[in-house]
Amino acid sequence: MRIGPQTRLILGSASPRRRELLASVGLPFVVLPSDVDEATRTGERPADYLERIVAAKLAGVLEILASARSRDASLGGILVADTIVVAPDGRLLGKPKSDDDARTMIASLDGAAHDVQTRFSLAPCDPGDGPSFAQTVTTRVTFRRLAAGELDGYIACGEGRDKAGAYAVQGRAAAFVESIDGSYTNVVGLPLCQVVAAMRRLGWLT
Repeated sequence: MRIGPQTRLILGSASPRRRELLASVGLPFVVLPSDVDEATRTGERPADYLERIVAAKLAGVLEILASARSRDASLGGILVADTIVVAPDGRLLGKPKSDDDARTMIASLDGAAHDVQTRFSLAPCDPGDGPSFAQTVTTRVTFRRLAAGELDGYIACGEGRDKAGAYAVQGRAAAFVESIDGSYTNVVGLPLCQVVAAMRRLGWLT
């Protein structure tokens, strides 16, 4: 398989950030997300959570493709991913359930360093067509101390309501970030450098 004008990658994600990132590097793709329960399990470690969710997303896309009466020949391999924020105390921070939940999340990041982890998986549309690849990429993000009212103002704007860790590094929360150690696009939702490098190793790109 070669990703080119006549071949499109299947993006198994409804995230607009991931769509924007892939489009920014000129990769043709079609969106085909699967319905996966992303709730955490009691005592589940962040790494275990990521492995489970990404595997479930890939299985969901493969199931959709298998149930189709015919397969579009222009569809190439599959890319799925999931991003989490790991608080300084090791807690997994997913998407906030409410504004109060978002406030608690960001307060835990205030003036401290935390990890953002994205796990992505690449696989052929047919499991028998070739090898698959999975990788977890970690970026260290440090927030400055927030001034009085900044936290409430950010929560009120609603920007982080559908984001892991309740903030968007590419949006207003950029003003909170003192430093980033690692991939910036990983914090947005997809480590582009690592994804493209993996696609090349698999022979999907030339």
